[in-house]
Amino acid sequence: MDKHGILERTQMRYEADRPKAANPIKIQDLSFRDGHQSLFATRGRTEDLLHVAKLMDQVGYYSMEVWGGATFDAMHRFLGEDPWQRIRTLKEHITKTPFSMLLRGQNLVGYQNYADDVVEAFVQRACDNGIDIFRIFDALNDFRNFQTAVKIVLKNKKHFQGSICYSLTEQRMGGDTYNIDYYVNKAKQLQDMGANSVCIKDMAGLIAPYDAYELIKALKESVKVPVHLHTHFTSGMGDLSLFKAIEAGVDIIDTCMGPYAYRTSHPGVEPLVISLLGTNRDTGMDIKLLNKIDKEMEKDIPKYLQFANNPKYAIIDTDVIIHQTPGGMLSNLVNQLKQMEELDKLDAVFAEIPKVRKDLGQIPLVTPTSQIVGIQSVNNALFDTKDGEYARITEQVKDLCYGLYGKTTLPIDKDLQAKALKGYPKGETPISERPGNVIPPAMDQVKKETAGLAKDLDDQLIVAIYNVTGKKFLRIKYGLDPLPEEMKATTLEDVKAEEAWLKKAKAGELIEKPLAPDKPEDAREFDVFVDGSYYRVDVAEKGGTPRVISHRPAPAIAPAPMPAAAPVPVAAAPAPAPVASNPAPVVQSGETITAPMPGMMIKYEKQIGDHVKIGETVLVLEAMKMYNNIPSPVEGTLTAAPLSTGANVSKGDVLAVIQVG
Repeated sequence: MDKHGILERTQMRYEADRPKAANPIKIQDLSFRDGHQSLFATRGRTEDLLHVAKLMDQVGYYSMEVWGGATFDAMHRFLGEDPWQRIRTLKEHITKTPFSMLLRGQNLVGYQNYADDVVEAFVQRACDNGIDIFRIFDALNDFRNFQTAVKIVLKNKKHFQGSICYSLTEQRMGGDTYNIDYYVNKAKQLQDMGANSVCIKDMAGLIAPYDAYELIKALKESVKVPVHLHTHFTSGMGDLSLFKAIEAGVDIIDTCMGPYAYRTSHPGVEPLVISLLGTNRDTGMDIKLLNKIDKEMEKDIPKYLQFANNPKYAIIDTDVIIHQTPGGMLSNLVNQLKQMEELDKLDAVFAEIPKVRKDLGQIPLVTPTSQIVGIQSVNNALFDTKDGEYARITEQVKDLCYGLYGKTTLPIDKDLQAKALKGYPKGETPISERPGNVIPPAMDQVKKETAGLAKDLDDQLIVAIYNVTGKKFLRIKYGLDPLPEEMKATTLEDVKAEEAWLKKAKAGELIEKPLAPDKPEDAREFDVFVDGSYYRVDVAEKGGTPRVISHRPAPAIAPAPMPAAAPVPVAAAPAPAPVASNPAPVVQSGETITAPMPGMMIKYEKQIGDHVKIGETVLVLEAMKMYNNIPSPVEGTLTAAPLSTGANVSKGDVLAVIQVG
């Protein structure tokens, strides 16, 4: 009998005399948001969620998290879907279960703090479109960054769930920083702000079972509002910690449906339902209905396997207990290093993460601080020539050092702060007030920028949060640009066709094999090593002189060693106008600046004809959702700036040319 049959038979045994629990545990489902975000890079499409939407509405969940987090970004950037429309569409099919969203405080659903007028407009539109519960967190646990959003949530009589990011400095809770007193005091602050519930948000699966018990017990004794525990399964402790939290009296927990559970996602709901049967915390849920939903969800999984985390021998990652890196941050780091052809530097990056985190005030690792720490650790591992050099500091680290993200848990290292703020355009003295106070209003400018493109406030807000990719999406949405091939949905027929092609390829059926000629006397022998296997290969020249089709020498960009292309000599000519994509540009001779990593072109800080000093920022490149300032390796005049805003960039692409002198 398979696992589903065992679960059903166990359920039947209790159904006849299953009493209603005295204190049933409430469960929020995360499958429609954090589940596919954690496992499949947030690529879940609305059409696939609709396959099970009405069934999910019958389960009896306390709520369903359907929006927020990375969905807003991924939908408009990668799927060609309007994120606002998803709420409205799901609301048509899910009519009984409240909708929850994850909101990053003043960051909203982006990676920086936005102006108060943007926050107010965004939260109001989220209320209008159908969000009922707002789980609000701040990466620094600086609740001043909640104030503007909370005002709108409470004004609309929606549920404000105040969240505390769970973090550690050791392998277990305690010490001088992240201890029970820290979390209890934070919970009391949230209750005083008007929170309808308080959530411990453990984004890396770090909370150990007995720590969960002690913390929930302390919170239940200290605050009157319901307490909610959110933890991932990454370390393998997730369901153990949920059980101890249930014993301690937690009111609400988070789970996912089986197909979207475990690994870097969350504990599955099905084993919990069976385990709690007949107890005073019985969920009251029907395992047969859950089983039916699982089978439907499984049908669409093959479409998303291309985005799955790299396969491991185990479904847990015990490394997370040591390096404390959330799953999303880890996958970002691995993918970025792969694209940079620097995956062998992963251990060096891991070594940098705790150093950078400590230098930046021992901040929690959660979006966006996880990305801030992660990309800075990559930069240090790749570009520093000595420990603690910080040769290439990202714009977001500078903003953090200035105070634009809020107050860090501990003070930022003074030397790093001074270096980061040297020449910082907003000033070299960090602020101590609420970041929102110093960010000027933005919506009037957004309305001007999107005139003739945005049709309503929802459109304008997409651009307000994601200026470059937001405009690209609106052009696609309204038919001004075609939907790119990479944004089109993968169908099950596509998956089957690819599987059939791979099967033929592995069988050697795709290539008509020519008859082998006699081996010439001048054939040369080569030793070839592939994935641990050794081959001896005879190679004979087919005829004629060998030709080098292309050659890219390995150069360097100062002040820190990094790749740079050799000068590209062409006849002197005016620099070409920027283009929407980035074909091989025609550039003038001089010192070329090449992309040290794949990313997206944001803007040139210098214009053609400008004089540039060594180390001065020439352009800004987005990588891993962070802005990277690309400096000039020489002093001279900018003679070519061939890319346009929004252009996709590969490692080694020419970004600019400087004429020395």
